Amino acid sequence: MVITSDIPVQALRAGVGTVTEEVIEEIQTRIPEYARPSDGLYLKVIRMAVEQAIEGFLNRIENPDTPWDPEPFRMIGKGEAAEGRNLEPLQTAMRLGARVGWRRLTELAEPLGLSPQTLYDLGEAIFVYLDQLADAAAEGFEEAGARAAGEIERRRARLLDLLLSHPPAGAEAVAELAKSAGWRLPKTVACVALDDRHGMPAPAPDVLLGLDRPVPCLLAPDPNGPGRARLLDHALRGRRAAIGPAVPLAAAATSLRWAGEALELSRRGVLPRGTLRCEDHMATLVVFKDEELVNALAEVRLAPLAHLRPAQQDRLAETLLAWLRYGRGAGEVAARLHVHPQTVRYRLRQLEELYGDQLADPDIRFELEIALRARQAVQGA
Repeated sequence: MVITSDIPVQALRAGVGTVTEEVIEEIQTRIPEYARPSDGLYLKVIRMAVEQAIEGFLNRIENPDTPWDPEPFRMIGKGEAAEGRNLEPLQTAMRLGARVGWRRLTELAEPLGLSPQTLYDLGEAIFVYLDQLADAAAEGFEEAGARAAGEIERRRARLLDLLLSHPPAGAEAVAELAKSAGWRLPKTVACVALDDRHGMPAPAPDVLLGLDRPVPCLLAPDPNGPGRARLLDHALRGRRAAIGPAVPLAAAATSLRWAGEALELSRRGVLPRGTLRCEDHMATLVVFKDEELVNALAEVRLAPLAHLRPAQQDRLAETLLAWLRYGRGAGEVAARLHVHPQTVRYRLRQLEELYGDQLADPDIRFELEIALRARQAVQGA
């Protein structure tokens, strides 16, 4: 767009002060966010922004080929982000300023001898300029928002490190960092161990992400709160992951440790694939906490079966575990195993011959169930 050179810019400059006051009054009257009559510094900032906008427009008319510096309005956009506002108040203020400027120009058109075409060109220039100011402010706003989001993300990553440290970090240090990260301290948390770190969004804004840790993980606050379990299940759908037990905040590392162990058992096939909850598999986790000890126990308690053929061992081990778990009635055991009761009675007689009085000892029965559960889990892997 070409602006004719016969515009008396110096005459327009003479009215800058009056226009500035009109614009400021209009902005403070119409936009509550900018109405701070007792804040001298804030008024000074508004005045500076208005003067820069008017002066920038006049410079453009006077020297159309001079490069325009958007930085002042990028800084204004950053300031809006720092104030916690969106861009709507600023954009409204810009439109009000343009309206006041256009009104002033139409009032001066006749005294200054401006032709209708020149007045039209000036009006178009105002709106082009307004778009450029708005774009510059939006760039600054987005840049500040991205920087703030990055800083919050870094603080939350550091907070997660503190929460999962061993020994646990002090409560005061955790509280201070949580406040600076905008994270409300919950009473309980649950950690989620992930098999895959890729493409995992945060299930909720308050869930801490630790995707770059040696064991990729999440930390979910208040896991037993309303809707929280469903939220986690939805976010983890289709993934292999293990949700640790809910623990006090200071014990977050414990929840992650259990989740990591459950995830490893899932990889081995001992626990199911997909997303699992440690709370549903506590017995298996306890049994496999020390496999060497469990193997040693199995070697002792399953010794009476050792001389049998593998198929016989499997049948008798399956029957003995069902008998220990579901009661001593042959009918109940048969129903669980889907075999005839007479078959169960025959196997139980074999077991009585092999174990003798040991099956009457409750401690031995308890150890047998541990050994047999571990055997069953490993064979199912």
